[in-house]
Amino acid sequence: MDGKTNLYEKGIFIAESPKVISVALDAGYKPISLLMERRHIDGDGKSIIKRCDDVPIFTADREVLEQLTGYRLTRGVLCAMHRPEPLTADSVCKNARRIAVLDGIVDSTNIGAIFRSAAALGMDGILLTSTCCDPLCRRAVRVSMGTVFQVPWARVTDDWQNMVKEMEFKTAAMALSDDAISIDDPQLKSAERLAIVLGTEGDGLSTKTIAGCDYTVCIPMYHNVDSLNVAAASAVAFWELRV
Repeated sequence: MDGKTNLYEKGIFIAESPKVISVALDAGYKPISLLMERRHIDGDGKSIIKRCDDVPIFTADREVLEQLTGYRLTRGVLCAMHRPEPLTADSVCKNARRIAVLDGIVDSTNIGAIFRSAAALGMDGILLTSTCCDPLCRRAVRVSMGTVFQVPWARVTDDWQNMVKEMEFKTAAMALSDDAISIDDPQLKSAERLAIVLGTEGDGLSTKTIAGCDYTVCIPMYHNVDSLNVAAASAVAFWELRV
């Protein structure tokens, strides 16, 4: 392979549903081909076809498409798109005041929901550790309603804590701890630059990661509930700590 070849030019991802595909096109993502139920050619897919008039369109009835894909298409339209060259953490964080750091979150539904909350509630960017689910996997893209195309994001190395501190971010680990401060603590809201750190489903953040953060933060709970799902917790945190 030519050393100058950009591997990401050969990568693809799948966007599902006319609305999500439209958001991707608005963000400048390049389509490769369309797969849709026959009835959508003159229906929900018509506007997408018009915007993608130079790419091949494959169509069949719902039952045939379900056999081909292995699942029932939720909105009857899929678009294969070029995967863009990844952003760097530096570019994501350069002018950001509020970012989320996702550490080991593997469920695609949670990733999509977190991106949707981040877009809606004022996060400037998202950093993901190497063990996180791909934000451009089909289900994450669909659950996010296309916000994965709107919120800048980047992968980070295991040394991400030192990196964000060098960028003068305060780090807030969302975790259950006896010494955790409440999410409405004024020092969090007043931080000039803040990284909200969210951990993997089930186990949460590691002891090492929590110890390396400036704050350990919890959301007050009632009725003996100990915690929220990570996607729900992210929405509360993003809303409370926005600027």
